[in-house]
Amino acid sequence: MTIAPEQTQTQNQTNTTEFDQYVMHTYARFPIALVRGEGCRVWDDTGKEYLDFVAGIATCTLGHAHPIMAEAVSQQMQTLHHVSNLFYVPAQGELAKWLVQNSCADKAFFCNSGAEANEAAIKLARKYAHDKLNIAEPMILTAKASFHGRTLATITATGQPKYQKGFDPLVPGFGYIPYNDLEAARAAIDKYKGKVCAIMLEALQGEGGVNPGDREYFQALRQICDEKGLLLILDEVQVGMGRSGKLWGYENLGIEPDIFTSAKGLGGGIPIGAMLCRANCDVFEPGNHASTFGGNPFACQVALTVCQTIDQHNLIGNARERGQQLRDRLNAIVAQYPAQFDQVRGWGLIDGLVIKEEVELTSRDIVQACIEKGLLLVPAGPKVVRFVPPLIVSHDEINQAIDTVAEAIAALVK
Repeated sequence: MTIAPEQTQTQNQTNTTEFDQYVMHTYARFPIALVRGEGCRVWDDTGKEYLDFVAGIATCTLGHAHPIMAEAVSQQMQTLHHVSNLFYVPAQGELAKWLVQNSCADKAFFCNSGAEANEAAIKLARKYAHDKLNIAEPMILTAKASFHGRTLATITATGQPKYQKGFDPLVPGFGYIPYNDLEAARAAIDKYKGKVCAIMLEALQGEGGVNPGDREYFQALRQICDEKGLLLILDEVQVGMGRSGKLWGYENLGIEPDIFTSAKGLGGGIPIGAMLCRANCDVFEPGNHASTFGGNPFACQVALTVCQTIDQHNLIGNARERGQQLRDRLNAIVAQYPAQFDQVRGWGLIDGLVIKEEVELTSRDIVQACIEKGLLLVPAGPKVVRFVPPLIVSHDEINQAIDTVAEAIAALVK
């Protein structure tokens, strides 16, 4: 039976109405329903094709329906998908080994998301403060314009009031400093008079506008933490797993953290998070922290497959090359429209086109125009358009995406 386009559209509208009837309104969704994907492309329920430069918000490392990932999912589901952390899970051990051997960490804890990974890091830092530093009421410094998750502790850690509004009282024990401002960090450490136990930052602020960390700033912070016995925690949830053009964002900064977190791209779209730490701050004991689903055989086997595929297919090299191509093309747009655009920021395949504050044009305007032309993008705040395609993206797909962006902008600013 063949369904006419107008019938398909009516059915789509009906489904959207039912969706809104039963699903809580926690997202300002774009009016498309995606039902299928392959590589860097997705299709909606009307059959329209889109080039996907959102990748589940920097999550679908291998794109959609990657055959290697599909095989891993199928095999593990037919073997053993979930047990409990009361028992040894071989795939969890293998994944931990890969992550440790490919980073500065010594130990890993597995959970289900970036927020949970950051919660684990916060708890570990607090216990370290009590056990090792003898601090009764420890403080963790985080950055303004940061984003660390949606749990109560992680929205408190997030230095953006818009995410905190309506959820008071917030969790105590956090202080906020401007990002990339060394003197402000020193002043905050002095202000809290021996209470600071850790500094928690993103290597590159994603939701805060694709704002990369300054190399000299982070190196100076590392030195301060060493001198004062503080922990340096890096949130690698969005920027890690090769997206920055290196496996970990901290490698772009020339430093090594004491604790760092991963999620999003780690599972390639399958929910998994990890908190990794050096041996000196591994103060958790049985009963201190746990997760029912975290580190189960299914999630860990798929994540291990993603890790191995990143290696085998040189996807980090591809992220560097395609990222440079992307920034070169975006910089040409900035040069063409100097009255509208300020700059291009980013590393690897996490890049932002920055709109000038004084113009009326917004990131959502550009995103909406591109969606209509078959390109999926996502804002990083009201004035930054974020580009986070799968790490498998090709040379031609980069060019197609930026050609579409250029067409959309030309129509918006005419």
